[in-house]
Amino acid sequence: MLFDFTQDYVLENERVILTPLSTNHRDDLKKVAKEALIWKYFLGNSNGYNKMDEYLANALQGRENSNSYSFTIFDKEREQYAGSTRFFNFSEEFNTVRMGYSWIGQKFWGTRLNKNCKYLLFEFAFDTMGFERIGLGAHSENIISIAAMKSLGCKQEGIIRNIFPSIDGEGRSDAILFGALKEEWYASIKDNLKNRL
Repeated sequence: MLFDFTQDYVLENERVILTPLSTNHRDDLKKVAKEALIWKYFLGNSNGYNKMDEYLANALQGRENSNSYSFTIFDKEREQYAGSTRFFNFSEEFNTVRMGYSWIGQKFWGTRLNKNCKYLLFEFAFDTMGFERIGLGAHSENIISIAAMKSLGCKQEGIIRNIFPSIDGEGRSDAILFGALKEEWYASIKDNLKNRL
């Protein structure tokens, strides 16, 4: 695997620039993180609402430990920071990675910003890094996230039953697992997604 956690990877197109997350982004991200709705389906240390310092520390420790790599999302059209996303669960043995912990402010929803981010991340993972697959997942109650993954061309691969507490505090909820393969990226996902940016 060629991924170098010490390198500052910057991914950019006409709409968005993804830069490695740092403590310098704290104040800009905190402005967006005030929106409670974007954290509805985030659990534990991934929830940055009212605890951005803990969120940043967790994300940066992941890079230090070479097990996750977080980016900030900057919307070039609006000239504003919009949120964050990351790669994690790197497997050198199997040449795979997962993508997640993604969040953007509500005013960026439905603006194709997320599709631009995912295009850059997929392109980087498959074309530059040569990963064989990307795994993704969502809380089963997170209908918006599930629809977004399907719209990217990701395939639903399974369900992990009762892994999360239910959002309403009553009982348990499932995780829905998705994946995208390198061959699917080249066969259809890349062109289909590029045409929708």
